[in-house]
Amino acid sequence: MMLAAARHAAILALVRDKGTIRVAAVAPMLDVSEITIRRDIDSLVYEGLLERVYGGAKMPAALSADEPGFERQEAEKEAIAREALSLVRPGAAIALSAGTTTLRLAKLLSTMPGITVVTNSVQIASVFYPSGTGIGSTTHVILTGGERTPSDALVGPTAISAIRQFHLDTLFLGVHGMDEHAGFTTPNIHEAETNRAFLEAAGRVVVLADHTKWGTVGMSAIAPLNAASVLITDDGLTQSARDLLRDQVAELRVAALRDKD
Repeated sequence: MMLAAARHAAILALVRDKGTIRVAAVAPMLDVSEITIRRDIDSLVYEGLLERVYGGAKMPAALSADEPGFERQEAEKEAIAREALSLVRPGAAIALSAGTTTLRLAKLLSTMPGITVVTNSVQIASVFYPSGTGIGSTTHVILTGGERTPSDALVGPTAISAIRQFHLDTLFLGVHGMDEHAGFTTPNIHEAETNRAFLEAAGRVVVLADHTKWGTVGMSAIAPLNAASVLITDDGLTQSARDLLRDQVAELRVAALRDKD
């Protein structure tokens, strides 16, 4: 049976080729059930790589005419994560929500001793426990528990109850979309509720969102733009969007790609 990563790559290739795909057509092509394909699409939608349509998926509007954006997006997420790293000091108690950019930040943090990390991401928690990291006992990682989403986030009442027990210095929040009117959003209503619990537990909220998230609106609202103490994005964001965000968030940081002059 094809592994999830291989299926995701195949689905993205089909969408780039055809523009729109249907679950009923893709399932027999990949020799898996329609339920499996729907879960794969859920994961790709969460990562901002696809947009859901009735019975299938298509390219997100922001990326539909820009195939090279997939590669640039990876570099942008890395630049954003490196900028976020400068906001963490040994001894801090931080939260990392689920997401591809927060996962990159976790990898950068994995060798920093003396921090406490609370997360609802199975993938992020696993970053801190590979064999031979040498972190030792001074770094503490707490996985919230909860119901697992297709994107490996733990959500729901169990996760929310656990998060509410903490007083955290900083939340690093990944989002599916950000919009002038809708604010920060996600496609998953339970993940939105869980992220709101993180916001309530944190003294400072740092949102990590590359420029492709601007203008994207998920089904469920997490918080308005002004809930962010700091928003870190990349230099692909338009000037008009930067101006609007500077009026809404306490601090806007724009990470430059390292290969740019």
